[in-house]
Amino acid sequence: MTDPMADLERQLKPYRGQFPSFRELPAEGLARSEVTGLVERLASAEDRAWRDGYASGAVYHGDPGHVAFLSQVYTAQSQSNPLHPDLWPSATKFEAEIVAMTAAMLGAGHAASEAPVAGTVSSGGTESILLAMKAYRDFARERRGVAVPEIVAPVTAHAAFDKAARFFDMPLVRVPVDDDFKADLGALAAAVTDRTAVVVGSAPTFPHGVIDPIPEIAALAADRGVPCHVDACLGGFILPWAQRLGYPVPVFDFRLPGVTSMSADTHKYGYAAKGSSVVLYRGRELRQFQYYTLTDWPGGLYLSPTLAGSRPGALSAECWAAMVSIGEKGYLEAASRILETGARIRDGVAAIPGLHVLGDPLWVTAFAAADGLDIYQVMEDMSHRGWSLNGLQRPAAVHIAVTLRHTLPGVADRFLADLAESVRQVRSNPGVSTGMAPVYGMAATLPAEVVRQLLAGYLDMLYEV
Repeated sequence: MTDPMADLERQLKPYRGQFPSFRELPAEGLARSEVTGLVERLASAEDRAWRDGYASGAVYHGDPGHVAFLSQVYTAQSQSNPLHPDLWPSATKFEAEIVAMTAAMLGAGHAASEAPVAGTVSSGGTESILLAMKAYRDFARERRGVAVPEIVAPVTAHAAFDKAARFFDMPLVRVPVDDDFKADLGALAAAVTDRTAVVVGSAPTFPHGVIDPIPEIAALAADRGVPCHVDACLGGFILPWAQRLGYPVPVFDFRLPGVTSMSADTHKYGYAAKGSSVVLYRGRELRQFQYYTLTDWPGGLYLSPTLAGSRPGALSAECWAAMVSIGEKGYLEAASRILETGARIRDGVAAIPGLHVLGDPLWVTAFAAADGLDIYQVMEDMSHRGWSLNGLQRPAAVHIAVTLRHTLPGVADRFLADLAESVRQVRSNPGVSTGMAPVYGMAATLPAEVVRQLLAGYLDMLYEV
């Protein structure tokens, strides 16, 4: 077997060699025309993978007109910084309205209590989750007297919950999923104790695109007197419209009394630019545990609603612009196209001999292999055909998150045809690999620390010039 890290490095270096590299500042600055030309060449070299629908997720809208519109908004607000609302009050307008519109979409107007749904804009789903977990840690310590608050979450909950656990010194209690890859309610109930700061459910999960039993999880949490966070980073801007379209989507939002917070990514199916997300709470009091304030600093009174200090207000302006320009009708139509394409891809994958779909997804289809077929080698063969898919593990699988790019004419058919041919190719040439397949294979057999070092080495390599 070849060295997978060496193979990855060989893939990166020729690309980098096509463009000038800078290991130190140039003695004299380059002409702006030269700089913009270089940036445009870089962008052009990377466009095909996502513009023609070859990427799983990553770019969720991508229409040139929409991109140009957001870029125009960014230009107008490029200097804006929400840290200075006295200079840029527009930033507070944009962010307050983003929060209000997202909350209304996720059941705030029908919330099962009089507490208003409040929230903030963040830099992405990971920060939204981190902020919520930080708020629950501090709430549990101050209001419930829990010395070491714990997070209870299914094994399929996003990696950001692991990151929050490590950053905020909160033990993470992972519980198994059932045969449909949904949270096991019995295991979840058994894991909740007096130390539980929050119980987590996903709508849907990132790996398999299935929706955890949120009504039951929320009811369990309410019965035990603990908060419940619903991670709708992936589905927050799809599921409300899927419900309107008649798809079998359970109630998953603030209409459930037990749901106390949610995360929803505006930069995914909200079609805003990277990176923006929204974290919402049932009540302003809970949101205040997310804030950071400092009263005795020589630099003055310091306050920050999120992890960052200075933030790019232009991204919030872009997000607001995307939401108000698309509107309910636009989101409904986009969801309809995505869900129809998702069903077509899901059924097409299930019809390919040797592959089977995991769970019952709506638009994020995870599939595994049988009969000795190496699913990671299939993923790698697909990459040679231009596709960028997501590798999964435990169990070994691959998924594709359908976006508007996949709803373009011919893209779904091309994906299914290429996938069928990749399966045929791997069956004819088992064990032939030059990329990520060995990395995933080793991750399943090597000690965790060895895999961590391997991944850290990959990240190191990305920062080499």
